[in-house]
Amino acid sequence: MTKKVIWKFTLTAALVLLAVYAISPLEDQDFEQYMLSQVTAELDSENPASVQGYQTFAEVIEESKLRMDEEQAKVIDGRQSDRRYSSLYVALKSLGEEEALDYAAYFLPPEGVWKTIVSNLAPNIVKPGITTRETNRDKRNVFVLQRLLSHSKASVKRGLDLKGGVAFTLELDDSAGDDLSAGGGGVSQLDKVIEIMNGRLNSFGLAETVVRKKGERAVEIQIPDLSTKENPQIIEELQRPALLEFKKVLGSYDPAVGTHSPTPQSLYDENGKIREIKDSRVLYVAMSRDNPRDASSEPTLYFVKKYEEATGSIIETAYPSRTDSGGWEVAFDFTDEGRKEFARITGDIAGDNNPSKIGMLAVVLDGKLESSPTVKQRIDSKSARIEGNFSYAEAKALADILNNPLEIPLKIGEMYEVAGTLADDALSSSKKACLLGAGLVVVFMFVYYFVGGLLAVLSVGVNVLLVIAVMAYMDATFTLPGIAAIVLTVGMAVDANILIFERIREELRSGKTPSSALAGGFEKAFSTIIDANVTTLITAFILIGFGTGPVKGFGITLSIGIVASMFCALVVSRFLMDFLVNILGSKVMISIKQIEKGAPRPEIDFHKHYKLAFLSSWILVAAGITSIYQQRENILGIDFTGGEELIVSFDAKSRLTPNQVEQVANAGDHGEVQSFYRQEIGNEANEKLVLQTVEGKGRSFFQALSQAHSSANLKEDGFNVIGGSVSNEIQANAIKSVIFALLGILLYVALRFELGYAVGAVVATVHDVLMTVGLFVILGTTGLCSGQFSAPMLAAILMIVGYSINDTIVVFDRIREELTMNPVTNLRKIIIIAINRVLSRSILTSLTTLMAATSLWINGAGVVNDFAFVFVLGILTGTFSSIFIASPIFYLWHRGDRKHVEEGELLPKYEWDSSSKASR
Repeated sequence: MTKKVIWKFTLTAALVLLAVYAISPLEDQDFEQYMLSQVTAELDSENPASVQGYQTFAEVIEESKLRMDEEQAKVIDGRQSDRRYSSLYVALKSLGEEEALDYAAYFLPPEGVWKTIVSNLAPNIVKPGITTRETNRDKRNVFVLQRLLSHSKASVKRGLDLKGGVAFTLELDDSAGDDLSAGGGGVSQLDKVIEIMNGRLNSFGLAETVVRKKGERAVEIQIPDLSTKENPQIIEELQRPALLEFKKVLGSYDPAVGTHSPTPQSLYDENGKIREIKDSRVLYVAMSRDNPRDASSEPTLYFVKKYEEATGSIIETAYPSRTDSGGWEVAFDFTDEGRKEFARITGDIAGDNNPSKIGMLAVVLDGKLESSPTVKQRIDSKSARIEGNFSYAEAKALADILNNPLEIPLKIGEMYEVAGTLADDALSSSKKACLLGAGLVVVFMFVYYFVGGLLAVLSVGVNVLLVIAVMAYMDATFTLPGIAAIVLTVGMAVDANILIFERIREELRSGKTPSSALAGGFEKAFSTIIDANVTTLITAFILIGFGTGPVKGFGITLSIGIVASMFCALVVSRFLMDFLVNILGSKVMISIKQIEKGAPRPEIDFHKHYKLAFLSSWILVAAGITSIYQQRENILGIDFTGGEELIVSFDAKSRLTPNQVEQVANAGDHGEVQSFYRQEIGNEANEKLVLQTVEGKGRSFFQALSQAHSSANLKEDGFNVIGGSVSNEIQANAIKSVIFALLGILLYVALRFELGYAVGAVVATVHDVLMTVGLFVILGTTGLCSGQFSAPMLAAILMIVGYSINDTIVVFDRIREELTMNPVTNLRKIIIIAINRVLSRSILTSLTTLMAATSLWINGAGVVNDFAFVFVLGILTGTFSSIFIASPIFYLWHRGDRKHVEEGELLPKYEWDSSSKASR
């Protein structure tokens, strides 16, 4: 037993230390100060950089800041600025390019094995430095700056709703024309742009972004990462059209080798401009490509056919691929038609019309020659590649763009920082509510379970730490939907511990010693915990596979939380209890009241009330569906339907708080109102208030706000019609995800249990979702909640699915166990026994989860209030349905005969007499 305790303690301690390391730092650090703190070496007189006067990295930073000040002065003076130095990152990058500085020389890694190990484990003791194999100086500088920028930011990234981020508009180029409505398959050009942007953002790994229409010719993109303004590369990549062309090559001129025909002199006209070359009535243009042998030498000129042989439409998918030398290139697979087309092109190049039987193919991307492979024969292959001196990040970005090509040219419009969409007061009150709810759970668990309750709380704390650490390691973004998933996993973690404790109580009541009761309790709770969590995990995996946006984010967080909760319940809790009981010899691991050692509690016959409860609940569901239909025009918020956006300037001395805006919104018939602040990047003094309302309410609300706060001197500074941030695709995928999740649950429970259990579980889950949504809409008219759905409400509804199925599986697992332990008891009695055996667990789990959710509902604000209210309803309906919906459905499915259950289970068969049939 001691060895088991030791290895579990070692594993737990190691994971906790790694988790603490993963979530550090908790807050963003000043970029300049962080860079200076990480410098490992200064330059000597032999280094080219120091010759130019930058012997220390502090001098480099000072010069970059001077350039930033010059650019800022242009804005202040009212002159046009190119914003090249809108941030210290950009200024450093530009300075390195212009003056040929090598930043990697300032951040050399430590020499020696031990210093390297210590630097990785304890970076505050020995600076780790930065290692890179990149040979190109400018690319190496970008790598160094990106690494420093990333490490200066908080490991736990907060989303747009919690912290804000960067927003910018991509406007359609004039060449797109005026008719934007007619697109392929009835999809407008702007809708197609939104679809492509979502695909690119997802492939770049940028989670929880917002992409929506803004006006008639622009798309607004919001990214929850302020470092984007310091590294505009991602924005530049987003607007690339990714026009890939395959062209024939007539010849080339390599200055390092000599002149090929035609001569370079024939490229230029009398004005010194490159002209087109005609060969056999085919027009060719000169394109340059860096010499692969020497990047500093004069580039090679290629004479490329003006018109393409094929475009990127022949590609099915692109992906980064390793080269033989260890570098990276972009590989791609052709479509079936594309393969035939590529075979035709290469056959023409190396065919009978070419006397030398050899030629070159130009691969041109966005008008730039990327590679010019030699073609010696017809190539009939499923795949090909774009060669080049790519880093992995460049190859990955290029492949992602090729997979989502733009057909319309875009240009960057406005670019600005946006504050969090959740008001500061809402966040503050929500934090206090979370602390209050957590405190109530801790006190309750200690009072009810004594020392064991504190151990359970400690186990749940480790669970939350591991979830956050894994999310930080994955570079995920925390938003309200993500926090919803954490809340659900915490509820499931508490539930697992309560299941274990209630099983231990049963073992102690039977007269077992604490050590034997501990082992028996964990053994009997094991299958229930696994089944309950696996069904929820199936839901999470389906949400990841079929969901997008907040739905997918919820699924990822939920899946991590489920795995962590199972580990903590079965390993961490077991280690702590083993240590308490078997090492310290304690007999007070959980409180055992004297009354519990006496006569057992009377059984409650829930089954006799199931018809009334069943009928009443479905009548309520029908009322909710009717209410949803009647208010279908008003229940979807701005996130779904879009609306109007007003940009408002104000007197800085009378800056309104989000709470003041919300008070005016609630005082009149203005509908949903969202507000936040934004400021132009490179001109931080120019802060604006953004008001978003439903269609037709924007200017009337603005007038009401101006009258209520006349001292703020509010003035309209812009008006736009905006689309919904939750696209139709996200909505459709959310519905699809729930349907597939229910089918997955049906299949798993049918295989693991029996089909009757599966049907009962699915019907109960559907009941809970419909009842919760219906009640939310009905009660919205009473003022208890808004009754209106926003983006975070998707996560709240998905949370109900997870909670409902978890609660139902616990009951079903006990029914299955009682069927085995009581071979001659009829099915009705078995169900009554099982529900009563898990009743204390159901009440305790619901009570602890309700403490946290109710605290958040009462003390939260805005969308947090609605979110918590939906969870409160979900807890109540989930507990109700496991008793009065799932179990009766299971009973009716088998017509009240346990023999029908046993026919589908691996249970022993028994001889039945007429009396057993009569007693059903």
